[in-house]
Amino acid sequence: MTFRYDTSGRWFKGNTHLHSTASDGGKTFDELAELYASADYDFLFRTDHWVTSDVASDPASFPLLWLDGVELDGHDAKGSYFHVVCLGKVDGISREDGLEAGLKSAREQGALLILAHPHWSGNSLDDCLRWQFDGVEVYNHVCHWLNGKSCGMIHWDAALMQDPNTLALAVDDAHLKPEHMGWNGGWIVVNAPDCTADELIPAIRRGNFYSSCGPQINSLSFDGELLHAETSPIKFARLVGPASRGTRVGDFDSAPIESLSVEVPKDWQYAYLEIEDMQGRRARTNSLFSITEPSG
Repeated sequence: MTFRYDTSGRWFKGNTHLHSTASDGGKTFDELAELYASADYDFLFRTDHWVTSDVASDPASFPLLWLDGVELDGHDAKGSYFHVVCLGKVDGISREDGLEAGLKSAREQGALLILAHPHWSGNSLDDCLRWQFDGVEVYNHVCHWLNGKSCGMIHWDAALMQDPNTLALAVDDAHLKPEHMGWNGGWIVVNAPDCTADELIPAIRRGNFYSSCGPQINSLSFDGELLHAETSPIKFARLVGPASRGTRVGDFDSAPIESLSVEVPKDWQYAYLEIEDMQGRRARTNSLFSITEPSG
């Protein structure tokens, strides 16, 4: 196993799922960039429904970095309904070709395939595992706002048992229309040398990021036995493993935690760190170790 985190670079906050007026969103790319930059975001992905983006051809100047993507939706051959966010530059995908053809093309072009809001979509665990997604949205802010079906943790857990490289993402899925008003509720924070596509995309692919609804992780390291972490003030930290396995640091009466060390059992299929602040907001790493080096 290889410890997947290198936090020697800089941290960059971003969102991997949102919509503009190019599909069913209420704001333009310029308006979205201004809004998210005001909340200290460094990058955003363009993930409009079946609209493949081409950031390089956009001559406008923005206060943050735009990255390419697209969201696909539809039924597969077994009749299951999916929304899938594809992170990366892809071409030649159209709704008329159908979901399966779109996913195949996106994967062949090197995009990361992220299972979007599986709770809201009604996806079973078999649905999640059948397509071997690169990642799962463990929190979707708009789905939380709409009807509470925001959590993909059980789907991610199942995926981790199949492939510990599977990524976890907290996202907004922002539409910013009267019926979909939520934003800045879930995001990822990537550690990379610079805020460029050439640095951020490989870092995301490697899983060198954490997902958050509030708390911050400032550093992570592993000495062969103990995981060491520096964080914003938190109430609890949990090292989470398969099934009922886990370790907790912190209690209801203790002072806030900003530094912790916890032993990582060597016989766990996977392990990740989850932290929780005084308001109950959580952040979590990806699985701390990769079994095989991710491609790309």
